[in-house]
Amino acid sequence: MPLVTLIRSLGPPLVVLAVGAVLLVRRRPVRARLMWAALSVQLAAAALPFAWLLLQAGTGLGGRTVVGLAMILIQPGVEALAWLLALGAVVASAPRRGADGARGGHAAAPGVPEEGRTVRAAHAPGGAGERPGSAHRTRSTP
Repeated sequence: MPLVTLIRSLGPPLVVLAVGAVLLVRRRPVRARLMWAALSVQLAAAALPFAWLLLQAGTGLGGRTVVGLAMILIQPGVEALAWLLALGAVVASAPRRGADGARGGHAAAPGVPEEGRTVRAAHAPGGAGERPGSAHRTRSTP
């Protein structure tokens, strides 16, 4: 039965690590290191009870109540740290509003003139060497 418990405890974090690794390698987000850390800490939190049992068996600390109480507090703390790292990676990579100054954070769309600029046709469509309807446009500043 211990093998079933091990697989049941470590299986889901290993799947999350594998899927997260594929996404991190393919997408390459801004804060990839924070996400790698979050995935690793989450796997470590899942493996912590087994490491704790091995440490207790190896050192003979298994009969003390204080040792068990410490484990009850440490494992959820490590899991919370993993979630905080993931949250930090998501929040840190979000674009900031208002970065463009007076325009309210909205940049001009490609091909749309900015304020103070006019768009006019350089020459009429249908001239020499042009197809009808393909007017060239240039920007001029006042």
